[in-house]
Amino acid sequence: MAKSETARQKLLPLLAAHILEKGMGAASLRPLAKAAGTSDRMLIYHFGNKQQLISGILAHIADGYSRQLDASFGADQVASREQAIARVLDFTNSEEMRPFLALWWEIVAGAARDIPGYKENAQSIMVSLLAWFEEQMPEGDPDPAGGARTLLTMIEGAEMFKAIGLPDIPNRGIEAARPL
Repeated sequence: MAKSETARQKLLPLLAAHILEKGMGAASLRPLAKAAGTSDRMLIYHFGNKQQLISGILAHIADGYSRQLDASFGADQVASREQAIARVLDFTNSEEMRPFLALWWEIVAGAARDIPGYKENAQSIMVSLLAWFEEQMPEGDPDPAGGARTLLTMIEGAEMFKAIGLPDIPNRGIEAARPL
């Protein structure tokens, strides 16, 4: 591993923790450098430019989220689409996932406002999550790709309603969608 790559791997957990705690508003070079115990010039040296730095941090955060999501699902394949959506929503309801979800909505809002880099990062995260979800579909599912898209759409909608304090709306909506 190259020296700069090793340095990036050491910096990313510190930078990710800062972003998860403070949000994207704290994603300017000086606060990031301070959080990582380095200088803003060294961050640029190791990551190339600010956009690559932010993309690297968000990819690191998404990888951590994916690992935790994998662990929450365990080795058992879900028996139904309903069980898949329930597992994801149970996972996202945990207190430790709140910073991830708050950051996700910041990224989505940035993408909606056409802030440079946000849309590309949001798309990358969502494409990875969609591929992961497709792998989680029940054995024998007649349309795993379509099922993954449907469930991910429902989950994102449920998360939005939860974020604004209206969790009963998606809960009743998901109930009404049975059987999936």
